[in-house]
Amino acid sequence: MDNENFDKIIEQYKSLDEVKAIAIGGSSSAKTADSVSDIDVYIFCTKNIPVEKRNKIVKPISSKYETGCEYFGSGDEYFVDNLNKQLDIMFWNINWFENTVENIWVKHYPSNGYTTCFLYTLQNFEILYDTNNWLKNLQNKINTTYPQKLKANIIKRNLMLLKDKPFASYYEQIEKAIARNDMVSINHRISAFLASYFDIIFAQNELLHPGEKRLIQFAKTNCKILPKNFEKNINDLLVQPNPETLNILNVMVKNLKNIL
Repeated sequence: MDNENFDKIIEQYKSLDEVKAIAIGGSSSAKTADSVSDIDVYIFCTKNIPVEKRNKIVKPISSKYETGCEYFGSGDEYFVDNLNKQLDIMFWNINWFENTVENIWVKHYPSNGYTTCFLYTLQNFEILYDTNNWLKNLQNKINTTYPQKLKANIIKRNLMLLKDKPFASYYEQIEKAIARNDMVSINHRISAFLASYFDIIFAQNELLHPGEKRLIQFAKTNCKILPKNFEKNINDLLVQPNPETLNILNVMVKNLKNIL
């Protein structure tokens, strides 16, 4: 990548009054980027940056862009002509992000899957700009032993959702969807099941959740504790329609409980 031209773009964002910190994440920070990888840029703001300001940065350097996006949170996506690269710019409010870190790492609030994803992103940031070490201090905040109460809360909440919940567990919802031959619902609820399943596995291994991509590979590489037939059961589950779906779910929950 042309670092000089990329640095010029970052300098323009740094000059905005609303910007407190800037970091890159994803494959770029992990050094796993390839020729088709985007560059994920996280810009931490004290307040919303008007689209007009953002356009002044984007339009002179891009022939293909989409600014003012709100589909997955505030952001801009554009192809930088002289870099031959796409930048995905995410604008995150500093108060929201501080509260997210506090709620998860200090107050130990679990989610329905993906509980620690934002913390994994934070942990792996390459910081490019940081007023008063604000972002670095947040990184240091989570650079501690994995909280045992968070671990317990993630496992308790998500294990209940898999099958133990008396009503509307993922298992029960999938069972009803199979009875209706509703393939869309089956796949939708299996995705939710897997989200909680992986959340439990990463918590049990005291690892931050890496997100949606390459989860089997990540788990096999990094987790010391995995359920029996971990990869096979997932692969079998994802072949639909499958008369063995409920049996596979039963086995997955049983094997998961055996490692807790």
